[in-house]
Parts: sequence; C-alpha cells; structure tokens
Amino acid sequence: MHATLKSYIIGFVLSLLFTLTAFSLVMYPGFFHASYGVIVPGIIILAVIQLLVQLIFFMHLATEDGPRWKLAALVSTIGIILIVVVGSIWIMNHLNYNMMASPADMNTYIQSQDGF
Repeated sequence: MHATLKSYIIGFVLSLLFTLTAFSLVMYPGFFHASYGVIVPGIIILAVIQLLVQLIFFMHLATEDGPRWKLAALVSTIGIILIVVVGSIWIMNHLNYNMMASPADMNTYIQSQDGF
C-alpha cells in the first residue's frame, strides 16, 4: 500500500472508528452490556489495533523496501517508553510506601513542631 490519498482516508476512517468505539465503551457501558472486566481488555485490544492502523496507514511501516530502520526505531522507542513508564510507576509506588507515616508518628511530629 503506497502513500496515496485513498490509504490516508482509509487510515483516518479506521482510526476514527476505533477511537469512537473505545470512547463509547467507556461512556456507555450499558449499551454494550459490559462490566469492568470487559471494558479494560476491550480498550487494550482497541489500542493495539489502533497502533497497528497508525503504523501501517500513516507510518507506512510495512510498505517500504527496507523497513528495518523504521522497525528498529520503533522497537527502541517502545523500549524507552516502557522504561520511563514502568520506572515512574515503580518510583511513585516505593515513594508512597516509604513516605507513609503511621498516624501516631504523624501526631508526634506535628506536636513537636513549633507553633502548633
């Protein structure tokens, strides 16, 4: 599939369809008779499909003669994003756990401060 107006329109329509489906799944779960256990995997599946549509129709990952450089850049980008996201979640979780003081310790600290 080459970069033509037709491929861009198909990609746009598919992106719009998957975005509106995910939005509808969250905003109107009763319409789909969906529970939380169905909504989250549904959004994840729609996000992966949306990623594939973006890669194929807009980044033309599968259409060039040597897509290895784009694929290598994509893989390294995904790796960096995972490191940043997982690392941030890990740091925030450990800061939250390590910074929590018991109510008794907090009261002792507040009473030891001047002006209270």
